[in-house]
This record gives sequence, structure tokens and C-alpha cells, in this order.
Amino acid sequence: MSRVLRWMDKAKIPEDAAILDIGTGNGAFLVELAKHGYRNLTGIDYSPASIELTRNVLQAEDLTDIIVKEMDFLNCEGELKGFDVCIDKGTFDAISLNPDNTKEGKKLYVQAVKDALKDKGFFAVTSCNWTKEQLLSRFSEGFEFVQELPTPSFQFGGKTGNSVTALIFKRVHGSS
Repeated sequence: MSRVLRWMDKAKIPEDAAILDIGTGNGAFLVELAKHGYRNLTGIDYSPASIELTRNVLQAEDLTDIIVKEMDFLNCEGELKGFDVCIDKGTFDAISLNPDNTKEGKKLYVQAVKDALKDKGFFAVTSCNWTKEQLLSRFSEGFEFVQELPTPSFQFGGKTGNSVTALIFKRVHGSS
């Protein structure tokens, strides 16, 4: 979360930017974004329990103007549109590890991000399962790679690796 927030500061994402938290879980990131001054926030999750939890958390924090929707990101039928920034920490992992229909799921996911973002909007994805190269190839169409965020690296058997990859992409037109 702090990595993405630091990037948002550096990238000068305006406080009224429309921000979508994909797979909001317990809403913790929405709370952090709001505390950071962001005002135009939406969180979605396909789990009714997550959405209920998020609503309770937001109410406790008195953040009642954040939009929270129970929604399957892969089947949102164009309901999500016009976002300046989409943030994913783990949803793409979950979708791409689902043994049913992963190829289709990944395609739907990429399309859903494209649909949700406005032109030149940013997509921040944090993954524990995919390498930078894999993510770059997955999001090669319709996105431009902006930067990799520093993540903790670990050493194992003399080799240094990253267990987490965090990348920023920008939505570009010129492909469907």
C-alpha cells in the first residue's frame, strides 16, 4: 500500500482523480487513500462478506462518500468506466490461479482493466505470483509500461529474488 501511495505522490495523481480499488477485501486501502486526501474512491469485490466488512470499516472511519460495490470484475459489463487509476493487489493473482478457465479469465481481466480506465489512466498491479516479464507480456496490448516499484527482495541459495512484483502501466489507445 505504502509503495503505491508513494508512487501516486510522485506521479502527482490529483486528489480528485477517480480511483478504483479492484478486489477491495476489507477496504483497508480505501481508508489509506482517503487519509491521503483522495476523494473520488470506488472499491469493488465479488465477495458480499468483503463488501459488508468494507462498509463497516468505512462507516467506523466516517468515510461515507466512498462507493463500494459487490461486483465481479470479470463480468461488470462496462459498468466501471472513466477511472484515472486502477489498483490491484492480488486480484489478478487470484483470477489467474483459478484452475477453471484461467486463459479466458486473464483475457477478461485485461479487457476489464482497459474498459475501466480512461485513456492515459494508470494501472498499478501488485503480484506475488507473476514476474515482471510475465506481467509485461500479459498487459502488452493496450498498456504502456511506466515503471516498476521497489519491492522487498530476498536471498535464497545465494540468489536474490523478489517475491512481490509491483508494476505501473498506462492505458494507451491504438489497440482494442
